[in-house]
Amino acid sequence: MNYSYKIKRKKTKSIKVGNVMIGGDAPVSVQTMTNTITHDIESTLSQIKIIEDVGADIVRISVPDSDSTKALSKIIPAINIPVIADIHFHYKRALEAAENGAHCLRINPGNIGSKDKVSEVVEAARQNNIPIRIGVNAGSLEKHILDKYKSPTPEALFESAKYNIQILEDLNFENFKISVKASNIFTSVSAYKLLSEYCDYPLHLGITEAGSYFSGSIKSSVGLGMLLYEGIGDTIRISLSDHPKEEVKVGFELLKSLNLRDYGVTIISCPSCARQQFDVINTVKSVEAKLAHIRKPITVSIIGCVVNGPGEATMTNIGITGGGNNTHMIYVDGEKNHRIKDENLVDYLVNVIEKKVTQLHN
Repeated sequence: MNYSYKIKRKKTKSIKVGNVMIGGDAPVSVQTMTNTITHDIESTLSQIKIIEDVGADIVRISVPDSDSTKALSKIIPAINIPVIADIHFHYKRALEAAENGAHCLRINPGNIGSKDKVSEVVEAARQNNIPIRIGVNAGSLEKHILDKYKSPTPEALFESAKYNIQILEDLNFENFKISVKASNIFTSVSAYKLLSEYCDYPLHLGITEAGSYFSGSIKSSVGLGMLLYEGIGDTIRISLSDHPKEEVKVGFELLKSLNLRDYGVTIISCPSCARQQFDVINTVKSVEAKLAHIRKPITVSIIGCVVNGPGEATMTNIGITGGGNNTHMIYVDGEKNHRIKDENLVDYLVNVIEKKVTQLHN
């Protein structure tokens, strides 16, 4: 059960990163990036397994040296999601990454070097039938563009994107997506809007260097939310100074809030007050933690009293409303189902929700 409003997304060109479609009619994908030393293969694989477990669609891996590009040949066969090789400065890393199985090459043309070097990267992508992401970043714009605009304005990021689009199009290569990231929300949003009006290539959204888990999640949600609400964006990354799994979780939560992805347990809960008939805050925390493994969509309302509880319960798959004398009402598919008394609420709700997930999706 969910609200029916659907965002009308802009139809962009479709590309394929491994087995994940980007653009066109494909859902907005969620990606993250490892922060291990790539050639420490055991640590990198361990982190990717965690990323996979929380549902990431795609993982990006930095390959700053030849040891890292060689490691891709062992990492990629051992995982289940596509890999984007992240390239900066050394164009040969892109050539090596393509040879070692990368499903996409991310280059920042502002620091990759001459057009001839970009041409070699394009040819490697063409020969291996993989796309490129043009990654324009406010912190590393081309010198001639920065000289013109004096600072990384939205117009500067947009001009960089156009400049690099033209390079790839002149090479008869259109299998790419684009990002124009800045750490400033307004710079990023304005640049993406300019780019979206200009072309139909799929866009990768992000607020770069957004910060810590708390502040970065808010900052990213505001910026990306503004764009996604207007139908702009085909794939996202939430950039946090935290474990990559947190980026994935925040990314899915953002898309869920905009009805762009159905994923996992969506809990509607009250902030609690003196009317609550059970410990709402800790119940929600515990239920959420125990159901973190669920990827199939289900909606749950956990409301401490009868002010808003019955109304919210009519819009969820499973609901609980606090009542007097430690007696609470359980709702199933919006209807009153049964009362419970003196139960361990967390274990009881987890059991009811897990059974409902099985019923809904089997």
